[in-house]
Amino acid sequence: MENNWGTSRIAGCSFSVHPMADNFVDYIKASLNEVDSSKVWMKTDDVTTTVRGRMEHVFDVTEAILLHIAKTGVHVAFQGTFSIGCPGDSAGDVHMDESEERLNKPHSREIEQHIAAKFSLYPMGGGDYMDTIYRQIEAMKEKGVEVTPAHYSTRLDGDTRDIFNGLEDVFRETEASGSSHTVMTVTVSANSPSHKDDHK
Repeated sequence: MENNWGTSRIAGCSFSVHPMADNFVDYIKASLNEVDSSKVWMKTDDVTTTVRGRMEHVFDVTEAILLHIAKTGVHVAFQGTFSIGCPGDSAGDVHMDESEERLNKPHSREIEQHIAAKFSLYPMGGGDYMDTIYRQIEAMKEKGVEVTPAHYSTRLDGDTRDIFNGLEDVFRETEASGSSHTVMTVTVSANSPSHKDDHK
């Protein structure tokens, strides 16, 4: 049998979301029920939820899950690892022929939610990526996202939509620059008592 590992451009994200409330399970279940995940492969276990499919749909679903919890006002943390080009990631190709239309975007764009985020990008297998990263960071700044350096990461403060758009752009452009396997880690905090009063 022919081995085609590494040829698929399936994107994915393995993430955990943590509402800071006693009934955290209710928040998570409600969010998963509200979000349309029909264009991605999705599986939840006792550690993480994993979504896989076309890049735009992976970002659409993860952003929507975070927003549906954050819009309740509860303090919520999100931690995810995005990946594309992982060797051996060939199962689930059925979702790669989906259209580009983002099913959750019409509702997500109506939710205004300030978040603080940190991300780190790990391009593997070549590529001229540093200039790409700098360009996309400048593009985020132009959209009103506050960008500051942090140990082992870059911090972003601003609207969820602007930040997730920027994260997707830097992820997509890094892959396009020649990175055969790209990994990005993202940590998000929404409605934290430490910044909630400044961004209502």
